[in-house]
Amino acid sequence: MTRSFQLYYITDRNQLRASTLDAAIGRAIAAGVDWVQIREKDLPARDLLGLTEVAVQQARRQGSTRVMVNDRLDVALAAKADGVHLGSRSMPAEVVRKVAPGEFVVGVSCHSLQDAVAAEAAGANYILLGPVFETPSKLQYGPPLGVAKLREVTSRVSIPVLALGGITVDRAALCRQNGAAGIAGIRIFQDCDSVDEIVRTLREEAGKQSPPSRE
Repeated sequence: MTRSFQLYYITDRNQLRASTLDAAIGRAIAAGVDWVQIREKDLPARDLLGLTEVAVQQARRQGSTRVMVNDRLDVALAAKADGVHLGSRSMPAEVVRKVAPGEFVVGVSCHSLQDAVAAEAAGANYILLGPVFETPSKLQYGPPLGVAKLREVTSRVSIPVLALGGITVDRAALCRQNGAAGIAGIRIFQDCDSVDEIVRTLREEAGKQSPPSRE
């Protein structure tokens, strides 16, 4: 979608159909996604660091994609990634703010309005809110929040809220209409025939829409 609507790819090498993760990340960066979150929780630190360093190098060559590391602040700092993404069991955002460089990006996963308000107060730069729609990978978080809750959250916080969970091209437009600053997902960018086509379609569709109201 337009550059004001952020496209956020979350990696999962266990869901890759026929590719290496390095190659999948490279394709997503070349296609023009705004963010790549390295979310490989079971990788040893050394392997995670190597993967992240390659992604950072690819992103720097491309010039616009920002690379985040899920949970592992140490790896994010060592690899000179753009930031860290925190979950409910991660180091608190306010603690990260005390030890990370000033330009370091901190994202937080949220599953309620209360979570989102707390994340903003703690110094988060953006929120991933989900699951907005039903998706197998988020069943542990209960029923999907729906677009009404997405709109409520986006109207109550000033930092960007990206919709997560069950996102498709059609649903991305619906998320934008309900205040989302972008969409995030694994399958939409990774389990597809052409990530270039997905990114192009998303940006073209956003260009046809009026900016969402925050009222």
